[in-house]
Amino acid sequence: MALDSAALLAWLEKVAGRLHEQRAYLTDLDAAIGDADHGVNMDRGFTAVMAKLKAEGAPHDVQDVGAILKTVGATLVSTVGGASGPLYGTAFLRAGMALAGKTALEPADIEEGLQAALEGIKARGKAQAGEKTMIDALEPAVSAFSAALADGKDKAAALAAAADAAEEGVRATIPMLATKGRASYLGERSKDHQDPGATSTALMLRAAADEG
Repeated sequence: MALDSAALLAWLEKVAGRLHEQRAYLTDLDAAIGDADHGVNMDRGFTAVMAKLKAEGAPHDVQDVGAILKTVGATLVSTVGGASGPLYGTAFLRAGMALAGKTALEPADIEEGLQAALEGIKARGKAQAGEKTMIDALEPAVSAFSAALADGKDKAAALAAAADAAEEGVRATIPMLATKGRASYLGERSKDHQDPGATSTALMLRAAADEG
C-alpha cells in the first residue's frame, strides 16, 4: 500500500509523541556529551511541526507529500536549536524536494526520500558514518531498507528492517570517538556514551515501522 498524506501525517504525529515521551531520555544522553538540550529541542520542534501542518489543513487540504515534508523541514530549521534543527530540517527539505508533486509514495519513492535525507545530512554536517552522529543510525537504516526491497520485501518489512538497523547503529555509537559536533570537543571522553542524534533518528524510524 502506498503512503499518502494521511499516512504521512499519522507517522509525524507518532514521531511527535515518541519524542515527547523520550524528551528526558534524549536530554540525559545529550547532557553527557552535548549541551543537554536535544530532547527539549526535538520535542519543541515537532510540536511546532504538528501545529503548522494542522494550521495548513494537512492532510486534507495538502495532498502533496513533498510539500508536507518541506513544511516539516522549514519548521524544524526555524524552531529547533543547536545543530539538530539545520540537520533534521535539511533532511526533510531534501526528501520533500525529491518527492515534490507526489500524492502517494510507493516503496521505491520512500527509498528515494530516505536517500535524499541522508545525503542532505551528510552535506550539511560534512560528516560520514563512524563519527558518532545521526548518520550512524540513518545510513545503515537506508541500506537495510534498500536491501529489503531488493529481496522482494514489502514496505512494512522494509521499514522494520530499517528500524532494526538504525537501533543497531545507535548501539554502535557507544564506543565511538566523536569527531563531529559538540561531542568532538570532549575527545576521548566522548567514548562510552550513546549519541543522542542517532537515538532520535532511530526513534523516528521505529515510529515509521510501527505505522507499517
